[in-house]
Amino acid sequence: MPASVASTSIANSLTTFFDAVGQFFSDLAAVNWGLLLLGLLFFALNLTLRSRAYFNTLRAAYPTVSFQWRYIWGAYLAAVGFNNTVPARGGDVIKLFLTRSSIPGSSYPTVASAFFVEAIFDAGVGLLVLIYAFSQGVFPKPPDFSKLKSFDISYLAQHFRLTLFLITVLAVLGLFAFAALSLRVKAFWARVRQGVTILSDRRRYLREVLSLQVLAWLSRFAAFWFLLEAFRVGASVQKVLLVFAVNQVAGSVPLTPGGAGVQQALLVKVFAGSAPTTVVAAYSVGQQLAIAVSTAALGSFREVIFAGRASRAAEREAERAEAPPESTPLKEEETRASAPSGPGLGAGY
Repeated sequence: MPASVASTSIANSLTTFFDAVGQFFSDLAAVNWGLLLLGLLFFALNLTLRSRAYFNTLRAAYPTVSFQWRYIWGAYLAAVGFNNTVPARGGDVIKLFLTRSSIPGSSYPTVASAFFVEAIFDAGVGLLVLIYAFSQGVFPKPPDFSKLKSFDISYLAQHFRLTLFLITVLAVLGLFAFAALSLRVKAFWARVRQGVTILSDRRRYLREVLSLQVLAWLSRFAAFWFLLEAFRVGASVQKVLLVFAVNQVAGSVPLTPGGAGVQQALLVKVFAGSAPTTVVAAYSVGQQLAIAVSTAALGSFREVIFAGRASRAAEREAERAEAPPESTPLKEEETRASAPSGPGLGAGY
């Protein structure tokens, strides 16, 4: 019985999503393309500023290594584009891999721990946004998530014990992986601390990371303002902050690309009194498609991958150059033959 209910919920979610996609394409003529372009430009500016802050964090971690910002920028765009087209936030893994490949001699623990630096501000702002959203009376409370027309969040909300079990399993697996790495790699903790080096210099952190993150959030605010206007939902400070809150929740349940199902269900609920359901659903799908296409068009993913391959090839060459030459049997025989014979070591010895 639960399996049939789940399959029915999934089918309903997919039907709702594809109906919204159809509505979006049928209403393309009603989209304000100028405002849409402005929204996408500000969203690109948001990612550019965030990538620069991440680059500054990595530069503090690797002060003697030469690497280029454009590759970090490309990795950032690749991650966002991938997350908006493929579920389970695989783009974060891509960003980790491409960033590691773009910095000669870097390590995964250092590059991964550098994520934490930007997460500090993001978590603080995200918490404030959620508190604001829940205080407005239009954002559903967590117990009401089970009533949303989205399988990924409603199913988890209806089966709280299963959700708690999954969270516990993931936490335990994460702890085991963390412990295994710390035991196997002697320099693991040193590399983790290396990734957050910039936090030890408060002025540099404020100047090169936090200030850029503030500008990035303002750019993101402007982006969603213009996107709401472009899709005829109507923009206001409250609506943009509610979109932020929706994205926070959707990002925590990435069972669909970019949390599309959760986004659509929450946006329809939140903006029920502001715009027709079909308009809100089309906006939800339209903005995600627009962001995915624009990031794919802007990002030089191929260049980043080529740079990563070149970096790994250079590292292998450096390792070979530093390794002592291997002695072959032939060379050993030649060495013995050319060595002068000691006293009493004649040919007939």
